[in-house]
Amino acid sequence: MNKQEKEIDLIIIGAGPAGLTAGIYASRANLETLILENDIIGGQVRSSYTIENYPGFAKITGVELAEKMEAQATGEGAVIDEFDFIEKVTLKDDEKIIETGDFIYKPRAVIIATGAKPRSLPIPNERAYLGKGIHYCAVCDGSSYEGEVIGVVGGGSAALEEAMYLARIAKKVIIIRRYDTFHAEAKTLTEVEAVPNIEILYNHDLIDVVGDNFVEKALVKHTKTDEVIEIPLKAIFGYIGTEPKTDLFKPFIQVGEDGYIKSDESMQTNVKGVYVAGDVRQKEFRQIATAVADGTIAALKAEKYITENKENAK
Repeated sequence: MNKQEKEIDLIIIGAGPAGLTAGIYASRANLETLILENDIIGGQVRSSYTIENYPGFAKITGVELAEKMEAQATGEGAVIDEFDFIEKVTLKDDEKIIETGDFIYKPRAVIIATGAKPRSLPIPNERAYLGKGIHYCAVCDGSSYEGEVIGVVGGGSAALEEAMYLARIAKKVIIIRRYDTFHAEAKTLTEVEAVPNIEILYNHDLIDVVGDNFVEKALVKHTKTDEVIEIPLKAIFGYIGTEPKTDLFKPFIQVGEDGYIKSDESMQTNVKGVYVAGDVRQKEFRQIATAVADGTIAALKAEKYITENKENAK
C-alpha cells in the first residue's frame, strides 16, 4: 500500500502532560500540530488516583487532569491521533520523517514527549506472574484485589500514594522498602503512617513471588540479616522507578547512560528542529509541573525555529 505523504508544521510524539502542553502552545501559535500517541492520552498521570501537588488544584484525580489537558489542547486546534502507530522515524538536521501505519509525515519540527514506563521488578518470576499478581498500576488493577492482602514495592512518593489508594480496597497493604528511609515528600509519608491497614517493612527486599497460577506469596529478604521470610498475599504492585521510551529515536538522538534524552535548557536535542519534553528528558526532577514547563519551552522554541525556516525559504 502506498502511503500518503503529508507535510505539517509540528509533530508531537506523546500525549502526556508535556506533549499536551506543547500542543496547547503550538496551536495557539497557529502551527499545524499533530500529536501522536501509541498508548493512553495523559500518560502516567492518567493512572494516578490522586494528585495534590499540581498548582491550581488542591486535589484532583489523574483522569480528571488528563481530560482537562486533552480538552484544552484539542480546543486550541491540536489534533490527537492515538490509533495510527509510529513504525519508524528519521530525524536529521535537514530531514524529518515520521512514518505511521497510514501516513508518511514530513514535519518541519518534532517534539519528543514519549515519557517513561514503569521499571519491571527485578525478580525471577516477574514475567511469569505479570498480570497474575504482578502489576504496575493501582488504578488499573487494584480493584481486582478487594479485601485481599497486597504488597507495594518502592521508596518514592508514587509508591506511597498508590499504597494509600490500595488501602481503600485491600484488607491490608504491605509496603516493602529496601532501606530505612523513603525519598518521598514528608507529608505523604506521614499520611501513610496514619493509615491503619498499611504496614511498612523497612530494610526488606522483594526477591521473588510464588504461587500456582497466580501470586500467593512474596519472598522477602532482610537487607541487614539476610533472613528470608514468606508473606502470604495476592498481588505485588511495583513502583521502583521508570525507564524512558527512547528506542525509536536512539539511531538519531543522543541519550545519556541512563537512557534519557539529552538536551539543553531550551529543550533542543542534538538534531536541529527536534526538541524533547517531559519524563523522557534527562533531568533531575520528574513531576507534572516540570513536564508542563518542558512542553511550554519546547513548543515556543519549535515555533521560533519553524517561523525562521519559513522566512529563510522565501
